[in-house]
Amino acid sequence: MERVTVSSSNIASVGHDESSQTLEVEFLNGAIYEYYDVPEYVYQELITAASVGSYFSQRIKNLYGFSRAG
Repeated sequence: MERVTVSSSNIASVGHDESSQTLEVEFLNGAIYEYYDVPEYVYQELITAASVGSYFSQRIKNLYGFSRAG
């Protein structure tokens, strides 16, 4: 999955696969996580948020199932 670089103090890049509704998040420490059943609009809101980290914490973290991918 292709990820786009974002401006964040904690997140390096994010990507989304619309067909599987999987959101991939690469953190600055190199860890990569996949979040499941994430709608396209949530991804769009994430990458355009004034604070990517705050949006992630409030709207994604602990709300969607996830696993570490790398």
